[in-house]
Amino acid sequence: MEKTPRSLRLHIALFGRTNVGKSTFLNMLSGQDVAITSPLPGTTTDAVEKTMELRPVGPVVLIDTAGLDDCSALGTERIRRSWKVFDRTDVAVVLCEAGVWGETEEDLLSEARRRGIPVIAAVTKSDAAPPDGAFLENLKARGASAVAAVSGTDRDRREKYLADFKKALIGVLPEDHISPPPLLGGVLPPGGLAVLVVPIDIEAPKGRLIMPQVQTLRDALDRDSIVLTVKENAYAESLRLLRREPNLVVCDSQAVDLVVRETPQEVPCTTFSILFARLKGDMRLLAAGTKAIGKLEDGDRILIAEACTHHASDDDIGRVKIPRWLRECTGARLDFDVSSGRDFPEDLSRYKLIVQCGGCMLNRREMLTRLQAAAGAGVPVTNYGMCISYAKGVFDRVMSPFRKELENI
Repeated sequence: MEKTPRSLRLHIALFGRTNVGKSTFLNMLSGQDVAITSPLPGTTTDAVEKTMELRPVGPVVLIDTAGLDDCSALGTERIRRSWKVFDRTDVAVVLCEAGVWGETEEDLLSEARRRGIPVIAAVTKSDAAPPDGAFLENLKARGASAVAAVSGTDRDRREKYLADFKKALIGVLPEDHISPPPLLGGVLPPGGLAVLVVPIDIEAPKGRLIMPQVQTLRDALDRDSIVLTVKENAYAESLRLLRREPNLVVCDSQAVDLVVRETPQEVPCTTFSILFARLKGDMRLLAAGTKAIGKLEDGDRILIAEACTHHASDDDIGRVKIPRWLRECTGARLDFDVSSGRDFPEDLSRYKLIVQCGGCMLNRREMLTRLQAAAGAGVPVTNYGMCISYAKGVFDRVMSPFRKELENI
């Protein structure tokens, strides 16, 4: 559990006014002094994250945010960053003191409701000022998904407060967390044979595989499948050595044209990035967005959106290869911007297309937030795997394992 990737954990964010007890509550939940606590306003200046296992919920990321009524010199920027945390929040915890519920809390509740995020209203400092039943019922009536009385300082009753909060949390868990979207489900039968084609090039991390490859391998093994992992230069020979045809071939997007060429037509094949479009995002929306590539014209601007931050190589996939392949595919003079990490632009109106990476570093909530923002701006979105496959003329082939999911697009 402790080694579960951050992007696959339930993200629980703590919101509220300054000095309401967010950092103290975080420390109580984690059982550690993760965040600095102080009676001075504005002690928490930026989001503080703690990964842990919160039994029986499972692996989580706890996010402590700056107070949303911060009036200090840097308060405006701190508040902006706190609101930005909503992009990756699966469950919002709005902390307040007994009898205190005003515009700040209503704004938080409204934002969570707009995004479809469940809210736990947690009444802090309940050891010193317990909330009465009428106040708790009022929070539910205002739209909180669940309520809990908590205290981060009463160590003698910590287990009770923790149990009450966990009960509230379990009651509001998003469906995506209880029944996550499939990675290989529906395209690789239990006990089937999968071939994973994994290039080892200059961008491959030393001594290990990249996260999408590892997660696909693990998912296949969890399905009691047989897995053959090969480099692209050994793929054709590997197929000849097999006594039976694979049920599925999955390859790195950069080798997709070679793999499609070497794969028998009756054998389903796709890419790791396309599998992640299904796991992390909205495959139908991304597949529809891919078709916008054929409409690009001279002067159109495209956003390459990377979720990770890394030093770009001379032949970087996002900054060099995809722009080159799109220019070759369309014959158009295209302009490109690149965003990395969580620096996703707020104004998307200038773009004719967004090419999002597979999103292995983002949780599903943050990926869907990006897709919703693009849809709101009327900008089509594709992802690396779909974009590259389209540019290389094999899009229909690598999307064929998902025909039922993509009907009527």
